[in-house]
Amino acid sequence: MIRAVLFDLDDTLLDINLTAFVARWASGKARILAKASGIPYPIVMERLARSYMRVNDQTRDDQMTNEQLLNETFFSLTSIPLDDPAIADAIGFYERECLEPLKGGIVMAAPKIGARQTVEKAMSMGLTVALATNPTLSMDVDRVRMRWAGVDDIDFALVSHIANSTRTKPCARYYQEFAAQLGLAPQECLMVGNDAARDFPRPDIGMSTAYVGHGWPRKAVFRGPIEALGARLPEIVDLLDSRQDLR
Repeated sequence: MIRAVLFDLDDTLLDINLTAFVARWASGKARILAKASGIPYPIVMERLARSYMRVNDQTRDDQMTNEQLLNETFFSLTSIPLDDPAIADAIGFYERECLEPLKGGIVMAAPKIGARQTVEKAMSMGLTVALATNPTLSMDVDRVRMRWAGVDDIDFALVSHIANSTRTKPCARYYQEFAAQLGLAPQECLMVGNDAARDFPRPDIGMSTAYVGHGWPRKAVFRGPIEALGARLPEIVDLLDSRQDLR
């Protein structure tokens, strides 16, 4: 039985040029670290990128959170301790207070039409709603994008971020751990996402996905805009529940 709906954030609830946003956010972070360490900005930027690439490595076999691995990797490359209180405070202030100007221009962040209504529909059905965004950024950065999406006031049961996850999408372990934190099995969750490469767990763990992107993945239980998903959500949940009853 489906008990929860897990929503992706970027390009699912939030219309955003994510590549542009990440580039501008990372540039600001690298400039702070360069100023604090005396290491030239281009070097810091390159090594920050390498550190995040390691976090996203789908062949990882470590037991660290994504944040712990990022800190360890970046320190090994630069000797800059991201968990030093002074550095962490500076980065935290930047991510809480200085990202709002990035909303416009090339980033073009705005709520997805019908997205909030779809979340509210799931809640009205008595389903748990959670925000399963790819956990490479901090909760502070998640909150900024949630605000841009117009869902920051919704009581999500769980929001994934770099400090509470040990893998990234599409690794099955990420989805298994996320569901477990909700007290659920993957089969009890419906994932809503726009990325055919990331929002379907790999390998398959029995978690269904409603696809709201521009492609046409055959394994999706729904394909179309998120505004249409809200209207069909009761039908989709009933269908998934009936399939499970037949097993």
